Parts: sequence; C-alpha cells; structure tokens
Amino acid sequence: MKRKSITINALLLLLSLSVFAQEKRPNIVLILVDDLGFSDIAPYGGDELQTKHINQLAKEGTKFQEFYNNSICAPTRASLLTGQYSHKAGIGYFNVNLGLPAYQGFLNKESLTLAEVLKNSGYSTIISGKWHVGDDFDQWPAQRGFERSFNFVGGASNFYEINNPDSATVSLYKNNEPFYLTKDKYLTDEITEQAIGFLKEQQKDNKPFFLYLAYNAPHWPLQVPEEETQKYKDAYSLGWDSLRIKRFEQAQAKGVFPKGQAITQRDSSIQAWNRLTYDEQQYWKRRQQVFAGMIDRVDQNIGRIQKTLKELKKDKNTIIIFLSDNGAQGGERNRIYTSRTSGTVGSAGSYDVQNSNWSQTGNSPLRSYKDNPYEGGISAPFIVWYPKEVKANRIKRGTGHLIDIAPTLYDFAEAKYPTSFAEVETNQLPGKSLRSLLNSDQVQVERDKPLCWERAGNRAVRYGQWKLVSIFRKGNVWELYNIDEDRAENIDLASKHPEIVKELAGYYGDWAKENAVIDYRKIQQQRIIR
Repeated sequence: MKRKSITINALLLLLSLSVFAQEKRPNIVLILVDDLGFSDIAPYGGDELQTKHINQLAKEGTKFQEFYNNSICAPTRASLLTGQYSHKAGIGYFNVNLGLPAYQGFLNKESLTLAEVLKNSGYSTIISGKWHVGDDFDQWPAQRGFERSFNFVGGASNFYEINNPDSATVSLYKNNEPFYLTKDKYLTDEITEQAIGFLKEQQKDNKPFFLYLAYNAPHWPLQVPEEETQKYKDAYSLGWDSLRIKRFEQAQAKGVFPKGQAITQRDSSIQAWNRLTYDEQQYWKRRQQVFAGMIDRVDQNIGRIQKTLKELKKDKNTIIIFLSDNGAQGGERNRIYTSRTSGTVGSAGSYDVQNSNWSQTGNSPLRSYKDNPYEGGISAPFIVWYPKEVKANRIKRGTGHLIDIAPTLYDFAEAKYPTSFAEVETNQLPGKSLRSLLNSDQVQVERDKPLCWERAGNRAVRYGQWKLVSIFRKGNVWELYNIDEDRAENIDLASKHPEIVKELAGYYGDWAKENAVIDYRKIQQQRIIR
C-alpha cells in the first residue's frame, strides 16, 4: 500500500511538473489587420491617428523597418497561417480554384496551419475574425486545427450585418454554426467580444493558448460608428499632398524609414488637393475620417484584449504580434461599389472603398499600393511585444517575411513541426525563426536565399540590398532598385547593372520551379482571369 501511494505521488508530481512546464510556454496573440498602409498608425508616421494601445506595443516592443507580406489578402493569409510561400500552400492567386495545385484557392493538407501544429503541441487554439483561405466547409478554421472559432469565410464583410440570414452579405459562423449580428452591433467589436469569450472559456483547459485575431478593418466598406469619425473632423484639412510629406518626415524621425532617403514620387494620376473645390475637399476629408475611425476602433479593441489578458493574469507571459496583410488599397485596379451604397460614407448603408488619393498617404513614404510588389504593396507595419524576452523600444532593419512567423512562434512555443501529419508528408518550412533577432542586438535576418514574390503576373525578388520588380501590365520588364539607398523605388538601375538583373532573375526562376509558379500568361489563356 505504501509503495502504491509513493507511485501515485510520483505520478502526480510528474503531472504537476508537466503542467508547470506548459504554463511557462508563452501564450500567443497574433493580430492581423486588413489593408493598413505603412504609415497608417502612429508608430510608423501617422501621428494624427489615436492608436495608444498599438503605440504601447511599439514602445514596449520591437518594430521592423522592413517586413514583407504577399501584397493581397488570401495569399498573405496562406503564408501567415502555414509558414509557406502562398503557391506552396495552394493559394498562388487568390481564394479561387484555377484547377492547378498551386492555385487551388484553399490551403492544402501538406501545409500545416499554426493551429494544427500548436494544438498538436499542447496549445488551445482560437480564431476570431476573417478567414479567406478556403470557402468549403472542410476548409474552414474548425477543420484546420482551431478548437474555438468565430469567423466569416470570405474576403470582405459589411461591418453592420443584420440579424437576418437572408440579408447578410457575408455569413458569420461560430464553431461552424451560423451566427448573426444583432442590430447596431459593429463587427470589429464583435470579433473582440467573441475572442474575449473564448479566452475566458480557455482558462479551464489549463494550457497555453494561441489566438489568431484577424480584424477586417480598415478594409472596405468604409463603415464605423459616427463618434469615431467625429474624432478626426479636423485631422485631414491639410489634404493628402501635405499629409503624405508630413508622414514621411515623421516616419524618418521615428526611425522606421531611413534618414537621407527621399519619399516616393507622387502618383500623377491623383488630383492635387489644392485644385479641389471646397465641397470636394469636405467629401474626401470625411472619407479619411471614417478610415481613421476604423483604425482607432481596432486600437480600442486591442486595448480590450490587453485588459482581458491582465484580468486573467496572462499578460506577463503572452507574445503579441501586430501586422497588416498588405498596403493600403489603390491603383488602377481599385474597386468601386457605388451601386451598393444607400447611406452616407461611414454609415451602415455605405459601401465606399479607399482610393489612391488617401492610400498614397497611407503607404507613404513607400511606392504603390496593395496588389503590387513595390514596397507600398508588400511592406507594412510589424510589431512584436513580449517584455520577458523581446527588446523594448527597438527598431530592427528586418528584412522579415510572413514565412518567418511560423518558425518564430514554434521556437517560442517549443513546438516541433512534424515531417508528416495525418498520414500526409508535410511541406517543410522555408522561413527563419526571428527569436534570436528579437532578443539580441542583431538587426537583420541572415538569409542564404532571396525572398521572392508572384501574384497575378507581378513578380519581385529581394536579396541583400537589391530588389528586382516586374509588373505584368507594364510588359513584365525587370526593374532593379537599391533598397539600401532608395527604398522609395524612385531610380530604376536595371540598365546600369544587367549582371545583377540576370543573377536575381535566375534566382526567381529557381524559386518559381520549386513553388510550382506558372507563367501568368498561360493562366490567362486557359482561365477566365483578367
């Protein structure tokens, strides 16, 4: 009897030590916002925006000057969630099935999600917000490792969905069951409300947690409660031309854009602010007020998450990562949904879209917009907060990429990425853990391979100081930029350095083969894609 008692006590001790070890592993909150430009928050130059909670994360954490995404929603989310290049994960174009493995429009089984790996490693897994990496039921979050889920499946949602299944433009789901917002509920708030509820439920699991908090703001439609819009009634009177310069200067002063470098050249397609009539200026000011209000509301909700973590006594052992899926929307492929609008911009009846005029300010000092491989399309804010290990008030050069987030989180979580999962051989991770970069004086990710991009025929390569870019609609001619001296991509050096163009183009060709990238012209010939 005595020996049996000793054995039971030993087992209990081992169990308690195991639980203790699990509790020492950090909780993870991964915050993704939608269509936020490089300088659309105060830590990156947008000082007129009231983002005090994001400001706190930046002050107590680390910011990156250069952190890369995939220029548009679904491909970015594919890389973020799997640690793979988007083609390797099955979403090389968008959440549209083009009949090819790299373009099937949903995450393949070989590319494990953060939730699948972390759940397998003893974490509770939660999503609240936008999914956009698989439309069919078997591709939803609950079927890809998330134990608790509140989400909409597609790419955009009205922020004021009404409690009527027949009128909802985008369906919401909670743990695979239909969910409808009650009248006057705002979706950004509800995403947070559901996340908080899940975090409180998760307390009983006695495990560390992973929360993927995917806000759809400030993506169109431009809608926000009027009190947020009114906070910014005087903020945008100076107009987009002056504000883009001001943001550039503030970004330099904050150290997120190199001093001594120039701002990107002005987009000549945008009308000068001082050429607008008074009424036109009032109209465009309000649109930017709404956009700012949407960002402000996200910031307030991040504050609610922080408060909940503190109440649950989880704040001191939680990593928080904040990033955007791409730059601000604009350019020649900008969408217009005026036929859907039945109310003033910002109201529940509006369906307005952000335009190039203010988006050039949002991406300032960088060039171009969402869905392009120039810096304004593929680079956005990236902040990591974890006072236990991550250096406070630091700026890293970077050059980080979405593919680095999965290995970084697995490093912190002591989670092993398996070579096979559910009898499927997994795609191995191409990225680098950023942990040693974040907890040391190192400023740059050390890579032995270049970073590459392809999206709808637009291509890019980044290796060291050099960046190669080609735009499909401009004839796919390679342009070359020295990012160390010209991050604004004002001076094309391709004709001066043909040997560098050839070398980087060769790297791109190897990467394209490795990731099953197809020449976009062939896709156009065979598919109904424009």
